[in-house]
Amino acid sequence: MLVISIQSQVVHGHVGNSAAAYAMQAEGVNVAAVPTTLLSNHPRYPTLRGRVLETELVADLLRGVEERHLVDQAAVLVTGYLGSSGNAAVIADFVERALTRNPKLIYLCDPVIGDDGRVYVADGILDVVRHRLLPAANLTTPNQFELGLLAGLDITDAQGLRAACAALAGTGHIDVVATGCTLTDTAEGQVETILCADGQLSRFATPRLPIRPSGTGDLLTGLIAAHLAKGTATEAAVRLAVETIFAVLVRTQEAGTVEMQLVPLPTPGR
Repeated sequence: MLVISIQSQVVHGHVGNSAAAYAMQAEGVNVAAVPTTLLSNHPRYPTLRGRVLETELVADLLRGVEERHLVDQAAVLVTGYLGSSGNAAVIADFVERALTRNPKLIYLCDPVIGDDGRVYVADGILDVVRHRLLPAANLTTPNQFELGLLAGLDITDAQGLRAACAALAGTGHIDVVATGCTLTDTAEGQVETILCADGQLSRFATPRLPIRPSGTGDLLTGLIAAHLAKGTATEAAVRLAVETIFAVLVRTQEAGTVEMQLVPLPTPGR
């Protein structure tokens, strides 16, 4: 069981591969983690060191992944924060080659482009995500804002969410896991993760806690990828991931820390 995971990396904290890789390994899945950035911490701190990695370096690392035949061994391919439009382009090239080389590969695209009504990625990345990565993906994990932005629709209720997922799929097929959802019929004090598969919604609600650490979406994507790599059905994979995320958030709130408390990874319900 191997997941190739292409996203950011930080020295301190848990975002990108620094959240997802450990979670996948804790679930018993091997990870080939390819960084797109190398930063001291996530940008919500007062200072930030490091940089987005050069496109030539990212492309070289991906060639190394292919030379070690990891594409042939992998069950799931994940892309997350891309860092630059150049990186986005070479990663899209890699995704296309990987899916041609290994047609059984599940591609999970986490379109990390913004939140809270704000796009925070470099110019050009949105176009690559919309026109190259999403059409190739089997599954995507946008937050509510990202889903609406990518679909060009305002999402307020279940009908709007279905319409956005259909717009994202176009003439193809993609399952959507919409995160951080608050719809008109979401219970007060709750937040939902909603799987839309073939127009059917599976909704997973948890209490909304008064904390918001960075990296929860990256952790959720990593956990879903790990469960899929182990052969778990998509709905069950999402349910297990949501349960684990909520347990991590409860522990983080109890600890009073800024960063998620991941270690050891909770395994609720098992």
